Amino acid sequence: MYTKPHKRIGLVVEGGGMKCAYNAGILDAFLDEKIQFGYCIGVSGGSGNLASYLAGQRGRNLRFFTDHIHSPDYFGLKSLLKTGDLFGLKYIYGDLTRAEGKDPLDFPALRNNPAQYEIVVTNALTGEPEYHGMEMMKQDDYRLIMASSAIPVACHPVELNGVPYFDGGLTDAIPVRRALAQGCEKLVVILSKNRDFVLKPQGMRGLYRQVCRRYPHIVDAIDRRHTVYNQTMRQVFSLEQRGVAFVFAPSEPLHVGTYSMKEKAERELYDLGLRDFAAQKEALEAFLSH
Repeated sequence: MYTKPHKRIGLVVEGGGMKCAYNAGILDAFLDEKIQFGYCIGVSGGSGNLASYLAGQRGRNLRFFTDHIHSPDYFGLKSLLKTGDLFGLKYIYGDLTRAEGKDPLDFPALRNNPAQYEIVVTNALTGEPEYHGMEMMKQDDYRLIMASSAIPVACHPVELNGVPYFDGGLTDAIPVRRALAQGCEKLVVILSKNRDFVLKPQGMRGLYRQVCRRYPHIVDAIDRRHTVYNQTMRQVFSLEQRGVAFVFAPSEPLHVGTYSMKEKAERELYDLGLRDFAAQKEALEAFLSH
């Protein structure tokens, strides 16, 4: 399969922490089949996976869910004590990813990709989603991806132009409305959760209210996140029923959570992405060609 990038067909990639091994599999299958999109938007871990996809680096994302997770700087107590962040965002998107790092992003290839690439972040001061692109990135400066991945409580906010930002998934976890507003007529959407998933209200409200007390709008965003997310999921499937969206979602029950660090489970989830793509390949080809 080969599709020339069509400016009116967009790709939307959900985040989900370590569950993003699933979309890593789908994206590698896209590279295998030379499937391209004119517009791509990602959230949290999905935004980082999109960068590797747009740079043409097949297999790179998988290493971040299997090889690199064994470093104590990636996730856990050492990262927390060293940086104050449970996820080592500076390690993942800095030390590993920079040009001289162990697993560099091919930034020139990303920059030269003609696709429009956007990332969702949540403004910590307003509690509203914002959408930024390559104008906010440069070689070895991937703070935009860090900001989109900065889960409240688990991570500090990340500053961009003096403004603090948190995870884009707080306010626009599946940005189909943004993609349509940017001129896309059809969408391919990669979810990180099963089709029947329903997000419940966030627990430990006392904890996140205390930790995020400097950012009351973020507390409000966390309070209403389940409502916004479930509404968006309904919209995604409505678009699918109307033939506007083609949806990939894990076809088997998930055994991986946001903070899972089990290499075997991550590889299995990645492989599920490859299998789900193979099972829907012909249907996707028909969707893209009409």
